Amino acid sequence: MNRDDFPILSRTVYDRPLVYLDNAATTQKPRCVVEAMMEEYYNVNANVHRGVHFLSQKATDLHEQARETVRDFINARTSSEIIFTRGTTESINLLAYSFGEAFMQEGDEVLISEMEHHSNIVPWQILSERKGLKIKVIPITDDGQIDISTYRSILEQSTKIRLVCVTHVSNVLGTVNPIKEIISMAHEQGIPVLVDGAQSTPHFKVDVQELDCDFFAFSGHKIYGPTGVGVLYGKEKYLEQMPPYQGGGEMIQKVSFEKTTFNQLPYKFEAGTPDYVGTHALATAINYVCNIGMDQILKHEQELTAYALQQLRTIDNMQIYGHPENHPGDAVISFNIKGIHHLDLGTLLDRLGIAVRTGHHCAEPLIHRLGIEGTVRASFALYNTKEEVDALVQGIQRVVKMF
Repeated sequence: MNRDDFPILSRTVYDRPLVYLDNAATTQKPRCVVEAMMEEYYNVNANVHRGVHFLSQKATDLHEQARETVRDFINARTSSEIIFTRGTTESINLLAYSFGEAFMQEGDEVLISEMEHHSNIVPWQILSERKGLKIKVIPITDDGQIDISTYRSILEQSTKIRLVCVTHVSNVLGTVNPIKEIISMAHEQGIPVLVDGAQSTPHFKVDVQELDCDFFAFSGHKIYGPTGVGVLYGKEKYLEQMPPYQGGGEMIQKVSFEKTTFNQLPYKFEAGTPDYVGTHALATAINYVCNIGMDQILKHEQELTAYALQQLRTIDNMQIYGHPENHPGDAVISFNIKGIHHLDLGTLLDRLGIAVRTGHHCAEPLIHRLGIEGTVRASFALYNTKEEVDALVQGIQRVVKMF
C-alpha cells in the first residue's frame, strides 16, 4: 500500500500536511488510474461499438474488457449482467424505473431500511408517487443494527412486497449488515433484493453469486476510480423482462417511425455514448486494489478503525454512533463532542489540515432516528495510517480546549 501512488496525499492544506479522512464520500485516485485516462484520450479516443476503424475497435475492446473486469471482481455469472451507469445513484434510479414498470403495480410495496442513503430512498419515493406504491421501513436497534426479527415479521405479514432494498454497509454507522441472511429471508418469500454496495466494494471482497443478491450497485469513485461511472449488476431473469431506462443510440436493435426494437443485454440499458474512458479507468482501479488484495485492505482498515475507536474513546464527552463491541463495523466512524456543533468541529479540523465530513451524510432519516442534527464523520481507506488517526485525535483535543 504505497502512499506515493496517490500524489494528492503529499500536498499541504493551510500550510499543514493533508490528512484525508473523507473516503466514504470519495477516495483519492492512484497515479495509474489518472494515467490510464490520459493514455486513452491521447492514444485510443474514439466512440465505441459503432466504428469499424482501428481506434473505435481498440476503444471498444478496452470498454468491454472493463465490463469483464467488473464481472470477475464481483463474480457475476456473465458480463451481460453488468450495466455501466454514472454511479450508485443512477443504478438505483434505473432499477426503480425499469423494475417498477415491469413488476410493480398500485398497492405494491418496497421494503427499505432505516439506515439507507438518500439514493436508496428518494428513487423509491418517486416511483411510489408515480405508481401508487407503499414504502415500508425496517427499523434499526439502538446500537445501529438492522432489527432482524422485525424484518422477518414484515416479510411474513405482507404479501405485497415486491422488492427489498438495503445497504451493505451504512455510510454513517459503519454497520456491516448480515446481507446474506437478509437476502435469504427475502427469497424464502419469493422477493428479490437490491444491495447498495457503494460502501462495501472498496473495503472487502463481494461475491454476488455467493450472496445470491438479485441486484447490486456500486460507484467507481469510491473504489479509487473516476467520478461519473458506476455499475448495476442484475440477474438476467429480471433484466430481460425490464424495459429500457432511457432511449437513444446503442440501446436499439432496429428503429423505424412505426416501431423500435431494443438491443440485447446489457446494451438495452446503456443509451448513448458511454463513458468508455471512465470504464477503462474503473477497471484499472479494480486491478489496483486486486493486486494489493482485498483481504489485505480489509485487514489494514479493520486494524486502523479499531485503533481509531480506541483513541477517540479517550476524549472527554465523545459520543460515537454505532460500532458496538459485539458488531465490529466498517471503516467509518461518526461522532460528536458534547457542547461542540459538528460543523464547528469539522471547520476547525479543516484549518488543521484534517479533512472530515460533517452533516447528515445524505441519510437524514437515520440521523433523525439517532436524535441528532448531524455528526462529524471520519472514514478510512487503504492509504490511511495510524499517524493520521493520531493527528485527528490531537486535532479534536485542540478544538476541545478552545471550547
